[in-house]
Amino acid sequence: MLATGKVLRFDEVRGYGFIAPDDGGEDIFMHANDLLSEKHVIQPGIRVSFESEMGDRGRKASDVRLIEGGQTTAAPASAKTVRAGLDSEDGLCDVLSAAEFQQELTEALLRTVPTLTGAQLVQVRACAIELSRAHGWIES
Repeated sequence: MLATGKVLRFDEVRGYGFIAPDDGGEDIFMHANDLLSEKHVIQPGIRVSFESEMGDRGRKASDVRLIEGGQTTAAPASAKTVRAGLDSEDGLCDVLSAAEFQQELTEALLRTVPTLTGAQLVQVRACAIELSRAHGWIES
């Protein structure tokens, strides 16, 4: 059965992730071997179509394809598609540069915890940037 949904998370190193199906219900497991696109373009927020089937541990996705401009495609997403801002029309999310992320994070931390020392701020930012790079939330 062909279904559509949004990638919630995908670990390129481990080769698996999860899709939130548009029809609701539990998140669906997705493995890199079932992608019809390059795994480096699979990012949180990307819309996909897929075949839903029962695996040993529940529902799993196969024949996973990116959805671009309302059409399903096996070709890699363009940089514009991957960087598109989160909105109700395309369901994609921003991928910031490390500098943009660092600036926004610094402002948010100082607004939230104005008593942070400079050293604490630098430590928290370094950890957050490393985590964000590992998950593909910011550009390398």
